[in-house]
Amino acid sequence: MGSRICGLLLCVAKHGKLESIVLVPQEGYAGKMSKPHKVFGIGLNKTGTSSLKLALVTLGYNHCTMRGQMTHKFFNNSFGQIFKTVEDFDSFEDWPWPLMYRQVFEKYGETARYVLTRRSSAQAWLESLKAHTLVTNPHNNPRKRVFGFDYPHGAEASHIAFYENHLAEVRKFFADQNAGHVLCEVCWEEGDGWQEICDFLKEPLPNAPFPHANRRVIVPNDDDLVEENQRLIEAQLQRLSDG
Repeated sequence: MGSRICGLLLCVAKHGKLESIVLVPQEGYAGKMSKPHKVFGIGLNKTGTSSLKLALVTLGYNHCTMRGQMTHKFFNNSFGQIFKTVEDFDSFEDWPWPLMYRQVFEKYGETARYVLTRRSSAQAWLESLKAHTLVTNPHNNPRKRVFGFDYPHGAEASHIAFYENHLAEVRKFFADQNAGHVLCEVCWEEGDGWQEICDFLKEPLPNAPFPHANRRVIVPNDDDLVEENQRLIEAQLQRLSDG
């Protein structure tokens, strides 16, 4: 029987033209650990976490992406259950990891590696988050518990402060632990990519373009979902206006 390669076809475009098609292995499965260090993406969502995931999977990490049940466990302080899942994987990004990097460091310390993704500016992050909220399930996401609001609309200053505070607190935390060498801060918009990630993780450079994800404007395929989010945004704006 011949071998079979499972993966995702990633189309890489440059200047609006198809440049190449890259086979990216699919997300791993529990129990198949293969790397000497666990890698935690601790940047907020919409900071390039999807690109980080694709990069780690391409490098052969058995990856665990955002899982709603683990975010729920975080808010219930069920860290033991979360870490039981962590043991089965090599790398992680999205929620709940930006919220629990302190607990992760307390358990894994300098044996793990931490990647802080960020955007070129807080405003770029905010606009990306706003666009994202239009095409996500309004009743199944952690935004209210994370940011204090269902949507960033009308609460822009609070979200900007959250973003900037997160970056500052992560940097300070690792500096206070004398662990700056296990933290890598990257911004894909500013040109970071394979070189920075591979140098940090001591991985060989892949013979493939860096997998930038979600660069294009998201085109919703569910008009009812967009309309429902727009209705709820208007309702939030009204509540905030009414005080």
